Amino acid sequence: MSMADWRMQGDEFATCNCDWGCPCQFSARPSRGKCEAVVSMRIDRGHFNETVLDGLCWVGMFAWPGAIHEGNGRCQVFIDQRASAEQRNALLTILSGAETDPGATVFNVFAGTISEMYEPRFVAIELTVDVDGRLARVRIPEVLEASGEPIRNPVSGEAQRVRLVLPDGFEFNEAEMASGSYQTQGPIHIQAQNSHGHFAHLHFTGRGVVR
Repeated sequence: MSMADWRMQGDEFATCNCDWGCPCQFSARPSRGKCEAVVSMRIDRGHFNETVLDGLCWVGMFAWPGAIHEGNGRCQVFIDQRASAEQRNALLTILSGAETDPGATVFNVFAGTISEMYEPRFVAIELTVDVDGRLARVRIPEVLEASGEPIRNPVSGEAQRVRLVLPDGFEFNEAEMASGSYQTQGPIHIQAQNSHGHFAHLHFTGRGVVR
């Protein structure tokens, strides 16, 4: 069976409840025994077959009771309300991990760890992401607020730059490490302050991360 022709390219800001750097990136146990995260992306260029996805945003909230690979996770996805019906269906297909080689993208990998998927919502998303500056703000009114900023030297207060390179990663090739905070409402109620954050230029197709 042929796979849909899709591509999604843009900037990501993600923040979770782990310490800076996130041990999960190194196949280690989460810092506090469980994984909770807010992930956001602005699509600069994208398509799903003939459906153009340029300029749209999406946000995902996640909560696992232990490490991600142990499963039993919960997830809710938020899609830019500006998206048409075709664009909504296209994004939900991609984010569900469908039309993708097994294990090739973070969406496909995470899909196998989710046991409770809440209904997606189509909402106004305020999202600004500056990967090089390690600055982000995410807001969905009455749902969530998240922010990212550089990690700072505890003595001088100066911004520090740390990068993580994953040549075989299923989310990114390289990411800027940062400090993140978030607070959410609704069925997935999670919060963290000055915990792990990362910024990355993402580029996916159904075959995986474009290298």
